[in-house]
Amino acid sequence: MDAKLLEILVCPLCKSPLIYLKSAQELVCKADRLAFKIADGIPVMLADEARKLSAEEVETLK
Repeated sequence: MDAKLLEILVCPLCKSPLIYLKSAQELVCKADRLAFKIADGIPVMLADEARKLSAEEVETLK
């Protein structure tokens, strides 16, 4: 992921900053407990396609 792009991307629902998980190729919103996948280097910022995170997954994030 491009660092400049990561600086400007926010959650499409609540506008919170996102956490980049390189190993999972996901952008995570802790506030909404959603993970947005990155497909071929392009973030898929659609709420309908986001993966819901468990409370345990959210707690393990920075």
